[in-house]
Amino acid sequence: MQIVKTAVAAALATLAFSASAMTPIQDAELSTVSGQDGVSIAANLNIKIDSFVYTDTDAVDATTGLGGGSVSFNGIKVNGLIAANIDILSKASFLTAAGAAGVTDAGTFYSKTTGGDVVQIAIPASVVADGHYLNVSVDSIKMGNNAASFGSVAMNQIDMRGTTVWIFAH
Repeated sequence: MQIVKTAVAAALATLAFSASAMTPIQDAELSTVSGQDGVSIAANLNIKIDSFVYTDTDAVDATTGLGGGSVSFNGIKVNGLIAANIDILSKASFLTAAGAAGVTDAGTFYSKTTGGDVVQIAIPASVVADGHYLNVSVDSIKMGNNAASFGSVAMNQIDMRGTTVWIFAH
């Protein structure tokens, strides 16, 4: 009885190993494989930058007092939703998409590349709802080492929907 159990266990183990074995696939077979086209990416951005400082390296003019110094933009924040679709386009699909976007010289540009497929990154119009676009703010703007601020700046509801970027290999 023990021999039968051992034989059954060995047969099952062999079956399990053969069922999960990795075998190479030939190019002809691979060309018949298909799947979902494209990739979608969504992000809720929450970027904080302590400061952006511009420094004028010119020497201070003794007569006017101008030149030198710096200005700093402090407490920079970028937040909001962004979504993008990534697709691989054929030449014909790229030319159609570029034409629809109003790009008049897409054919000339395409002919200067290797002529292969094109990667398209598009920010769709329907994914991000109104009121949830990108916002950029600067808490304070200061000159040099002065503690007083000129104020703040904000750019709100930056709508990037409909933006498309194409990437070519060359």
